[in-house]
Amino acid sequence: MAKVTFGVIVGNRGFFPDVLAKEGRKEILEVLRQNGYGAVALPMTDTKYGAVETLEDAQKCAELFAAKAGQIDGLIVTLPNFGDERGVAETIKRSGLDVPILIQAEEDAAGQMGIDRRRDSFCGKISVCNNLRQAGIAFSLTQSHTVKVSSPQFKSDLDRFAAVCRIVRGLKNVRFGAIGSRPAAFNTVRYSEKLLEYAGIGIEPVDLFEILGKVGRLADNDRKVKAKLAALTSYTDTQAIPAEGLLKMAKFGAVVDGWVKEKQLAGTAIQCWTALEEFFGIVPCTLMSMMSQALLPSACEVDVTGLLAMYILQLASGTPSALLDWNNNFEEDPDKCVLFHCSNLPKSFFTSDKMDYQAIIAGSVGRENTYGTIVGRIKPGAATFCRTMTDDVDGVIRAYVGEGQFTDDQLETFGGYGVMQIENLQTLLSYICRMGFEHHVAVNLSQTAAPIAEALSTYLAWDVYQHGI
Repeated sequence: MAKVTFGVIVGNRGFFPDVLAKEGRKEILEVLRQNGYGAVALPMTDTKYGAVETLEDAQKCAELFAAKAGQIDGLIVTLPNFGDERGVAETIKRSGLDVPILIQAEEDAAGQMGIDRRRDSFCGKISVCNNLRQAGIAFSLTQSHTVKVSSPQFKSDLDRFAAVCRIVRGLKNVRFGAIGSRPAAFNTVRYSEKLLEYAGIGIEPVDLFEILGKVGRLADNDRKVKAKLAALTSYTDTQAIPAEGLLKMAKFGAVVDGWVKEKQLAGTAIQCWTALEEFFGIVPCTLMSMMSQALLPSACEVDVTGLLAMYILQLASGTPSALLDWNNNFEEDPDKCVLFHCSNLPKSFFTSDKMDYQAIIAGSVGRENTYGTIVGRIKPGAATFCRTMTDDVDGVIRAYVGEGQFTDDQLETFGGYGVMQIENLQTLLSYICRMGFEHHVAVNLSQTAAPIAEALSTYLAWDVYQHGI
């Protein structure tokens, strides 16, 4: 992941000890450095201790932030003492930045409540938040109202806030590719390009015929084809796959790679069912797995809003995402279900993997036309699930997000699969059905539901349901 950089506003108020602002500035900058984050802050010489109190201080800080706007992913307001509520609000307004904001207030110590060490940050934080609310400025809070900058809890706050910042920045002017039209039988993957565009998310469509036309012009010994073939065979076990099928995959992958680069795309959604099998003779699953593993997520069945959820999860965690079906109940356990796809899951999801044929569709188009899946069992561990949709009737983007656990329960099947345990799963499934969400769900092997919900609801104003809170 790219390094996250924060603009830092150190609040100060003359009624309280200035030395606390001096110490607080030094401490938070050191904590950010130790945890791998960048910082933009007023120099000590520009204002008293590099803090913000007066209107003049606010203007200096705002000008610094405006000059460094391209580097700043989010703002941190730290209150070593009460802080000046107007100074903080004016800094943010005058900077012109539209980024997430975290408000932190330092703890008082019961033995240091005299005039020389008293902070009152507990109270000052309420005043700062009041001013930001009045100004219509969205902000985030630490898990506890006051928290020591040097504490493990604040490190957790920082990491969560960094994920929020990555999501918000990552969704600004992002572009996805839609290869082919959605399968006629899948009304469930309909979406609104206009609602996505309004949210700053661009869609670049291309006809599947155009992609296959370019594939047809590639020679077997083309340098790009040979490189893609080598990448395929080194990515997973392909011993059972006919050479002709592997060559077709390599050509298709080389063309898609070139198109993604040319159009500057962050991910793709690809038509599969059943045009590629019937008229070209492969499934693109392993190629899609390779893209997702390389943090260029790829969704099947032209599920663009499923792709969007994959990308959001990836932004939050910095790791690959997969698209799966809410597919089966598991025995009689109401909090467990089977997540499954044919599959195109990233290699890192599996306990072990190999390339195979697509068992479901083989019966209708012939096994020889369905080679190219990557199959295996999803390894046990923590996971976050997410789904986005465009609700055209209400004119909004909706999402749900939550966390679960892939288990090691015994299960014998094909494709890419795993058993997931989710507390109060039946409540979640009822919500999915009542709200008309799709049967696909994006999954990531991380625990990032909280920052995703925060980013999408607080800063993007999407309609978000966070399961389990």
